[in-house]
Amino acid sequence: MSDLIFNSQSASFLEWFRTWPGATFHPNIQIEDLRKKGAGRGIVATADIPEDTVLFTIPRTAIINTQTSELPKRIPQVFETTGLEDTDNEADEDGDESSGPPDNWVSLILIMIYEYLQGDKSHWKPYFDVLPNQFETLMWWSDKELSELQASSIVSKIGKEEADGMFRSRVLPVVYEHADIFYPEGSEKLSEDQLMLLAHRMGSTIMAYAFDLENDDEEADPENEDEWVEDKEGTLMMGMVPMADILNADAEFNAHVNHGEDSLTVTTLRPIPAGSEILNYYGPLGNGELLRRYGYVTKNHTRYDVTELSWELVLSVLKETIKLDDASWGKAAGELDLEEIEDAFVIERDAGEPDSTGELREEASFKELPADLLEQIYTILKAIRKVSPTTIPDKNVRDEITLLAIHHALEMRLAQYPTSQAYDFDLVSNDKVSGRQKMAVVVRWGEKALLQEALNFTHEKLQKVKSKSSQESEPYAKRQRTK
Repeated sequence: MSDLIFNSQSASFLEWFRTWPGATFHPNIQIEDLRKKGAGRGIVATADIPEDTVLFTIPRTAIINTQTSELPKRIPQVFETTGLEDTDNEADEDGDESSGPPDNWVSLILIMIYEYLQGDKSHWKPYFDVLPNQFETLMWWSDKELSELQASSIVSKIGKEEADGMFRSRVLPVVYEHADIFYPEGSEKLSEDQLMLLAHRMGSTIMAYAFDLENDDEEADPENEDEWVEDKEGTLMMGMVPMADILNADAEFNAHVNHGEDSLTVTTLRPIPAGSEILNYYGPLGNGELLRRYGYVTKNHTRYDVTELSWELVLSVLKETIKLDDASWGKAAGELDLEEIEDAFVIERDAGEPDSTGELREEASFKELPADLLEQIYTILKAIRKVSPTTIPDKNVRDEITLLAIHHALEMRLAQYPTSQAYDFDLVSNDKVSGRQKMAVVVRWGEKALLQEALNFTHEKLQKVKSKSSQESEPYAKRQRTK
């Protein structure tokens, strides 16, 4: 898109936004073209702005949701309830579910499709003109592009097949059945492929731009009023919020969206110098999740990177570490409640939260192994001790086996990535990659760095346990070699 068209659409959108009763837009901010920074549109301060300044106000009537769109009024039988019990605000894994009213997610997709198809007849046409029609979220990556993520756990969370199933079972049938409502008179109907593409486009738009709207009737929680929470945490109603979604976001930010009874206001959290971008906050997300949901990565979000360690991998290492025959392992496994067994464990840092001004004050560091992982290993070791008491005679041996297994499992997990941390760092720091490939390398590099920190932490703990064991008895590993 040319700069002229891009900027013309931005100007038309701002003019349209100002026509809504109750809307405000501060004179010292402007919408800017940030495509050269890979950020699309953004809002930038044109002069110094003090703390606690209202930058803009969005009347609730301007928000696209089930209360403002005409669609629920035109086909009320489809929107019998708002599906507010579905609070994850993402496509259901059971994509073939087709009965019952649409949930929060499906409701907004149907409304967005309807409003888009109305064209100039929609109240929100200038808003749709500035919404993206191309996305960097993982849903839109090719298999080759996804392969650049290597062994990242985020690949398994994309959910394209589940989304396809949901669209075919819960979105397309509604559009087909009520085609006279969805398509303006005289307009050409979309083919199935075109409608699926539009459903994916609207789904990705909602994923990246929609806000959870607080219930006006809910009382504020005084214990949590000073805590920063993720905007998309699964509260009662989803909506597309014009202007608020022009804001880009980072782990360090300078503005906050406040939910009022009749409007939403965006307010500065600290003084903002002229030329600075106004930034919102999406929550403590690692770059993998940030890329999956929103289609970008940032340096500040690296502190929140996570990866997963599978129980299958840990168990295989445990079997290697503890030399028991299959019969004994079978007896020990029989003692476990399979319904209580976790399949995977999240490896993450103690990353801290932004303060009340949106700034990060604490250093992120790896401080502990997952409690649920330790508990699950202890559970199976307890079962093994029942079968073979001499294998695990005391707590020191238990702890040594546990840390040996976790350390080896972390090494194996790191080895699942075909390139090294140093290789990836060189690619990114020396600008040898760009675009989607660069974002993928940032994600995988961050996960490898995290795994290395976890390895270092585990090694240090293991050495302490071994030192303690050597003072009391022979270390476990040595006893295993002499058996």
